[in-house]
Parts: sequence; C-alpha cells; structure tokens
Amino acid sequence: MSSRTGAPLLTVTDLHKSFGANQVLRGIDFTIHEGEVLALIGPSGSGKTTALRCLNGLEIANQGTIAFAGGPSVKFDPKTTKKSASVLRDRSAMVFQGHHLFPHLTVLQNVSIGPLEVQRRPKAEVMEQAATLLDRVGLSEKASAFPSSLSGGQQQRVGIVRALMQKPDLLLFDEPTSALDPELVGEVLSVIKELASEGWSMLLVTHELAFARDVADTVVFMDGGYVVEHGPAAQVLRSPSNPRTQSFVQRLLNPF
Repeated sequence: MSSRTGAPLLTVTDLHKSFGANQVLRGIDFTIHEGEVLALIGPSGSGKTTALRCLNGLEIANQGTIAFAGGPSVKFDPKTTKKSASVLRDRSAMVFQGHHLFPHLTVLQNVSIGPLEVQRRPKAEVMEQAATLLDRVGLSEKASAFPSSLSGGQQQRVGIVRALMQKPDLLLFDEPTSALDPELVGEVLSVIKELASEGWSMLLVTHELAFARDVADTVVFMDGGYVVEHGPAAQVLRSPSNPRTQSFVQRLLNPF
C-alpha cells in the first residue's frame, strides 16, 4: 500500500449479486483506505460495474456487507431495499461512463442541483464551490452552456465536478473514458490524476491499465464474479502471480 493511504474507509465483505439465474458477484471482499486509489480491473462481464453500483446503493446485493468507517453500514439480505441502501450515497459519489447530465439544464445548474435540492446547502456556498471547481477543470467559461454544446471530454469533466460538489469521502468512477473519442481521454485522465495527487479516496473501474499503473495504489482483478488477484498496483500490473491476471494484463498492455 502507498504511504499516502490511511485507515480503512470502506470494507466490502462477501458480496453476492445475481440477476435471475446469472450470478454476477460470487462473494467478493476488499477494503479501500483513506487516500487510496483502488483500480478495479477485469474483462467485460466480470462484475466490476455491478460491484461499483452496489457500493453506491444503485444495485441491491443479495448477500454481504458494505460498511463505511463510522457508518453507514448495509448488510444485504432479501429484505434490503434501494431506499435502505441509498444511505451509502451519503459518503460516496459516482462518475458514470455516460455523463448522465440533464440536457435541459446548464452546466452550472447540473453541478449545483444536488447540493441545493438534496443536501439543502446555502445557495451562496454552493455557487462559490461550483465556480471554484469549474475553474479547476478548465470549464469556467462553460457555466451557462448546455450539455449538447460540450465535447464528450468536457461533459465528463462536468460529471466529475458534479460528484465533487457532493463533498464525498469516496469517489467512484465507472469506466470514465470508455465513451470518449481517443483524443479526449487525456483531458479526463489528467483531472483524475490530479485528484489522486491531492489525496482523494477513489475506486476506479477502468480498462486504461497504463493509467491505473501510474495512479493507483492497489489493483483488484476480477473474473467470473470473483476477486482473482488483489495487491499493490506495481505488483499486479507488472508481475501478476495468477495466470488469468497475467493473460489479461499482457493482452491490454501489449496488444500487438
């Protein structure tokens, strides 16, 4: 673990999730520490995004526990509802791969609606924070623009600001560059790298393994709903011990 990481922030224990007969998560365990960047990697269909959505209460696991240090903690069983799991969003915020911005709202309205309408924070405080964060990601001049006028990279940077506006303890990224044209990927990854250098706790689902190698402290490799390998990023991405991890990493880092 990197020296920049601290005490445990989020613990996932024996997490299971099925969609009908399709068992997507088969009892996964991992811990995220304060200030840690954990990269969740694996082939399509391995359960990465489902795990991420469970952490934010967007999917309801069938079994297991997700617990933040100091609360909340959700122990999943057949009676768990989306409302009871939504308490996890008190401590985390999601950046989606598809932006999910409101098309009828301006950039400023998109990033401020949650703090104003859900968190009920003072408007002056929210507007000041929004102006600061939009400037930070190079979008001050786009505050009054609508999403349709933005590039994909700009829309994703707005999505990152929207997540930061919630003042979360944990940032969750679901393949944040997968929907972008290749020339726009760098501008989003640079923002994430800056956040990592500032000590934000993050869980990053990504296929950008070279980036994960540079920015992540820890890597979890999933396959078939299981955690196959879990360790320091340098070890897992440079000299993985599991043959399945070796094959996956080699294919993505050295495709030719």
